[in-house]
Amino acid sequence: MSRNVYDILLERGFIEQTTHEEEIRELLGKEKVTFYIGFDATADSLTAGHFLTVMAMMHMQQAGHRPIALLGGGTTMIGDPTGRSDMRTMMTRETIARNAQRFKEQLSHFIDFDDEKAIIANNADWLLNLNYMEFLRDIGTHFSVNRMLAAECYKQRMERGLTFFELNYMIMQSYDFLKLYQLYGCRLQLGGNDQWSNILGGVDLIRSKEQKQAYGLTFKLLTTSDGKKMGKTMKGAVWLDKEKTSPYEFYQYWRNVEDVKVEEFLGLLTFLPMEEVRRLGAFKDEKINEAKEILAYEVTKIVHGEEEAKKARDAALAMFGGAMDSKDIPTTSYTKEQFEAGIDLITLMVDGGQASTRSDARRNIMQGGVSVNNEKCTDVTKVFTQNDFSEQNGGIFIRKGKKSYHLYNIAE
Repeated sequence: MSRNVYDILLERGFIEQTTHEEEIRELLGKEKVTFYIGFDATADSLTAGHFLTVMAMMHMQQAGHRPIALLGGGTTMIGDPTGRSDMRTMMTRETIARNAQRFKEQLSHFIDFDDEKAIIANNADWLLNLNYMEFLRDIGTHFSVNRMLAAECYKQRMERGLTFFELNYMIMQSYDFLKLYQLYGCRLQLGGNDQWSNILGGVDLIRSKEQKQAYGLTFKLLTTSDGKKMGKTMKGAVWLDKEKTSPYEFYQYWRNVEDVKVEEFLGLLTFLPMEEVRRLGAFKDEKINEAKEILAYEVTKIVHGEEEAKKARDAALAMFGGAMDSKDIPTTSYTKEQFEAGIDLITLMVDGGQASTRSDARRNIMQGGVSVNNEKCTDVTKVFTQNDFSEQNGGIFIRKGKKSYHLYNIAE
């Protein structure tokens, strides 16, 4: 094998916690290790938050190790209480199975599943038909409720009321690790740092049941500088499915990250050499925008391919110059009759997600933060018709601040 992947992940900023640091590094350096990462099928697309773990899987596979992508067809029916103050919405088996299939399709863009180089598994295969009494006797006896309730993942739910239903999540995830150990010789679980307690549960269960050593490793979560989870915009989650988040919107999301996070994200979310990551991360003031453009391009290229990344970059660059390719810009369309009657600026901004409320839009306009067709507009009563369309893009182009762009036109 080439350079130890543990050192690669460490240098690039992935590793947050490990159960056995030296042993894991040694294992990854001398053996082909089967490892797993779980993906609960709570939606029909992976998100920007998932992408960090997907990148880790890609690094591991490139280093010769074998990933298992575990789809949570069973655990999704309970829902992970980690980081939540309320219960997840119950989902039907059919919806969960459909979401799991979409995850499988998306993961195949990043991971090579041919010739068992990687495995797709679904915990529905062993969780949905468990015999309850046998499971309690065989698995439940290995878990201390006192220790479980002390875990970070349950603390936030305790104040509002943690159900027995949710309390089972850690046991189920630990059982997943045991099953994957038994079926595929899986000895390492990877996951976001919020999964630490669940991962420890699986390591302990394998030691108790099999008298064998298993290992866990967690990654840092994508967060803003004040510690909030990243991966959402005003319009909702940032999806890897281009039908849910267009390649242009995806590009713009990474183009607009905070200056202080650029170097971190270049290390985590691209394959650029670390010397280049550090060089770009050292840029200051206006020059940091060059690094952000490279970050956005590289991440979009991995997720959507080089052609879509180029189109997104060109559309963004064209916008700054005033000439736009409208098909790559976030767009909200109306009927011809609506524009003939006239649509006010505030309505446009709310409909396009550029403002959360009418008062939010009004405030931004009055403060001089809104331009229409590249001219500042401070008139909160301004109404637009088709006569106001820009010749360059066939619609009303509104920019809010430096980060929010949107085109409003007539549906074709």
